[in-house]
Amino acid sequence: MKIAVAGTGYVGLSLSVLLAQRYHVTAVDIVHEKVNLINKRISPIVDAEIEHYLSAGNLKLIATTDSESAYREADIIIIATPTNYDVDKNRFDTSTIDAVLVIIEKVNPLATVVIKSTVPVGFLDETVSRYQIPNMLFSPEFLREGKALYDNLHPSRIIVGVSVNASTALKTKAERFAGLLKEASQEPDTPVLIVHAREAESIKLFANTYLALRVSFFNELDTYAEAHGLDTEQIIRGICLDPRIGSYYNNPSFGYGGYCLPKDSRQMLANYADTPNDLIRAIVHSNDTRKDFCASRILAKNPDIVGVYRLVMKNGSDNFRASAVQGIMQRISKAGIKVVVYEPMCKEESWEGYDCIADFGRFTRMADVIIANRLSHELVPYKEKVYTRDIFGKD
Repeated sequence: MKIAVAGTGYVGLSLSVLLAQRYHVTAVDIVHEKVNLINKRISPIVDAEIEHYLSAGNLKLIATTDSESAYREADIIIIATPTNYDVDKNRFDTSTIDAVLVIIEKVNPLATVVIKSTVPVGFLDETVSRYQIPNMLFSPEFLREGKALYDNLHPSRIIVGVSVNASTALKTKAERFAGLLKEASQEPDTPVLIVHAREAESIKLFANTYLALRVSFFNELDTYAEAHGLDTEQIIRGICLDPRIGSYYNNPSFGYGGYCLPKDSRQMLANYADTPNDLIRAIVHSNDTRKDFCASRILAKNPDIVGVYRLVMKNGSDNFRASAVQGIMQRISKAGIKVVVYEPMCKEESWEGYDCIADFGRFTRMADVIIANRLSHELVPYKEKVYTRDIFGKD
């Protein structure tokens, strides 16, 4: 069996490595540098498991920019291209998926096509009607940045969605694809759900919106505690001893961020356009409220220069996309305060108009206040300058 994977971000590359343990996989990307690195068995992204499996050298994996050849030879084509949120259209920009489907329709329309990119509810049913590609499926991913391959090796669940009028044969293909993911994992008892595509699309968006809700809840708890001089840690520990709540995913931050939660919760709200709701709207708006509050606390210290310690959203990640601290930076800059950044992953002298300070010692001397979404041991000597809401020292 031959498999092609469109896109080599966290989703695409982790799936390529996962399946290349058993099958011939061709990873496709338009960026030559990424393709060259993968073929040299060097990961273009920071992910410990991907780096380990690539360097082990026993994968049936090649990478290419020649999409037509890759798709023409494939039995299964997985689409894992980015779907950024389009503010003007108030929905995901799915043009990258369409670009891949156009090529597939031309060179190999009978392949089994599995969309892994996150999409609006109803996308697969609508897409099936626009392309002469009869075997299309949607399978949501539930991966963390920096732990993508780990989460594929140890999946919480495997879900595959079929169009509403899917044939028995297509449902069988969905079961087989789920089986491929399960067999390649290290969890033989992983739950598998074969559902209609609209349910699968909803599962993805509701799951991430719930995670955004949980982040927002503990952030608003922390806002109340900080505003009233209370001990956030003791309050969180006390309520999380209730087993129905649990002591996890409860560390305050500057807001929910990263690539998925902000855009997925906004898409969920857009899907509610004709449906009554209060909670979904509040989840989206709460993120701005939290950032406003944190920025106001920083500005109250009357700094001349604010230093931002790390742009990455999570430990073990090299991804800056939509990290929560960026919203704080924007608010501080609008107030006329100079903002400088310490980010070892940033190789340039500036990022998005902010000066990047490569020398950590110089950075700490320049900044009157150092803001950190997550603490690090190297900040300990400068704790009097540091503003953070990190209570538990974890993501």
